[in-house]
Amino acid sequence: MESRVYSETDSSQTGEFISDAIEAPRYSCALGGAYSTSIGIFGTVPILHSGAGCGIGQLFGQFYGGGQNAGGPHGGTSTPCSSLVEEHVIFGGEKKLSNLIKSTSELVNGELLAVISGCIPSLIGDDVESVVRQFREKEENIPIVHVNTAGFAGNSYQGYEYFFDAVIDQLLEETPVEKGRVNIFGIVPFQHIFWKGEAREIKTLLEKIGLKPNVIIGEFGALENLKNIPSAEYNIVLSSWVGHKTANKLKEKFGTPYISFPGVPVGQKQTAEFLRIVGKKLGASSDVIENLIETEERRAYRFTEYVGDILLIARPHPYFAVVADSNSAVGITKYLTNEMGYLPDIVQITDNPPEEARELINNELTGNLETPAWPDIVYEVDSHRIRQNLKDRSFLFLLASSLETFIAGPEFGAIHLSVAFPTHDRVILERSYAGFSGGLNLMEDVMSKYAGPL
Repeated sequence: MESRVYSETDSSQTGEFISDAIEAPRYSCALGGAYSTSIGIFGTVPILHSGAGCGIGQLFGQFYGGGQNAGGPHGGTSTPCSSLVEEHVIFGGEKKLSNLIKSTSELVNGELLAVISGCIPSLIGDDVESVVRQFREKEENIPIVHVNTAGFAGNSYQGYEYFFDAVIDQLLEETPVEKGRVNIFGIVPFQHIFWKGEAREIKTLLEKIGLKPNVIIGEFGALENLKNIPSAEYNIVLSSWVGHKTANKLKEKFGTPYISFPGVPVGQKQTAEFLRIVGKKLGASSDVIENLIETEERRAYRFTEYVGDILLIARPHPYFAVVADSNSAVGITKYLTNEMGYLPDIVQITDNPPEEARELINNELTGNLETPAWPDIVYEVDSHRIRQNLKDRSFLFLLASSLETFIAGPEFGAIHLSVAFPTHDRVILERSYAGFSGGLNLMEDVMSKYAGPL
């Protein structure tokens, strides 16, 4: 079977006219991405210079959609916001922002203030940078950065890049390189619904082979972790495209080389490959790496035997479909295919990766699959067309978002599992599909959907 590749600009798979309108895209705006990234770096206090609706909209959209998570002590209704209205459109909002920064620095405990400006300041021409600079240059030396993220400047994945772009330009200084230290980029808080567990698992794996991972998100000590970025020997980007702009900028400014992967490794085979590649680049002990792989693979495969009857008798080799961002889709598809023996029918990529990343994604979803049946690969952001693309197919299992929860069974006769943004039907804290144990978690979640009397 030969795979086919479509993009959201190709209407041949549905025969429909494609308009400029997008129904229920699976991401937010640039402000949402920078905002969620700041919330995901514990100790950072976001200050929104925007309309009040921007912040509350991200609470109900970005945060709740990321596995029914709240925003924490500095997110949602606790986020300082200038709440711009009509008079500020006419007279400007710089004075109000200045007062807001001052009161926030006095009342809110945090290590870093991140002023995130939205559409209104960009449209009316507020000089936000000069306001922020005044506080940065005061004797108190308040650690503060300005992230310019007008909603029309991109989506939430790009907002993640804008946040680190601001940190690099406004906060970081050259420091001595520390042997074995690596920064981790490419996991977007809330947008990647398993972000907390993924970051923790990657950190644990790298520590076990003797490295010093600086995962930044999901970690306490925001200011110290961010300031340590230039001291890394290498940057590791766990995405085919998100985080690449950040890694390239760090390479230009501090000379830090980087290595990228198509996403977070899921299960035994992907994790073993990840550790070997990283270990070779960083000069980690091959003996330590191979001993770790052997130990973890033995445990993972032994545990897999406990569900062997369900795997081989209840639903042997079913077709499946995936609707997810590229980071999630690649790892999940490869694990289900190469480790569980499932057959990929269609994979729809929802994060609109740039053209230069799609060749890598296509190769991962075709050339690196051990299967007699290759999937159709569709790049689509419109939820209506995503739904149309699932019609008249043979998949039994649908791994997607909550948007597909109520159509999987009635329309397609499929079993549904939410694995991608937005996810409202699961509460996700530290659970993830990353690493050796993550593959077992994915297998457990998939087979729990249809486990029963044989």
